[in-house]
Amino acid sequence: QVQLVESGGGLVQAGGSLRLSCAVSGRTFSNYRMGWFRQAPGKEREFVSTISWSGGSTYYADSVKGRFTTSRDNAKNTVYLQMNSLKPEDTAVYYCAARLNGASYYYSSEYPYWGQGTKVTVSS
Repeated sequence: QVQLVESGGGLVQAGGSLRLSCAVSGRTFSNYRMGWFRQAPGKEREFVSTISWSGGSTYYADSVKGRFTTSRDNAKNTVYLQMNSLKPEDTAVYYCAARLNGASYYYSSEYPYWGQGTKVTVSS
C-alpha cells in the first residue's frame, strides 16, 4: 500500500506563490509516476502536472504551463509543485497521486493512490 500526504496549501493573493509537497510512504517511491490534480468547487477533478519516476520528464496542463513546476526528490520520497503567478482560477483542492511508472498520465482513473488533498485559495 502507498500512502500520500500533501501539505503547503493556504491563502495567497493573486500573483503570489506557494509550494505544495507530497510525502510518500509504503513502497519504493522511485517506481512511481507522480501526478498533481486539482478540483475546484462544483467542477470535476482535473489534471495539473505529472513527473516520471526519474524526474526526467514532466507534463503540464495548458492552464498552468509556464507558471507551475513539478519536481521530485527520490531520496526524500517527496514530490513538489511550485506554483507561481497564482490566479484566482487556481483556487482548488490540490491532490497528489501515484501510479506505477507508465507512459499514460492524464486521467485520474490511471492513478490508484491518492492523498487527502490540500486547499489552495487565491484571492483577487
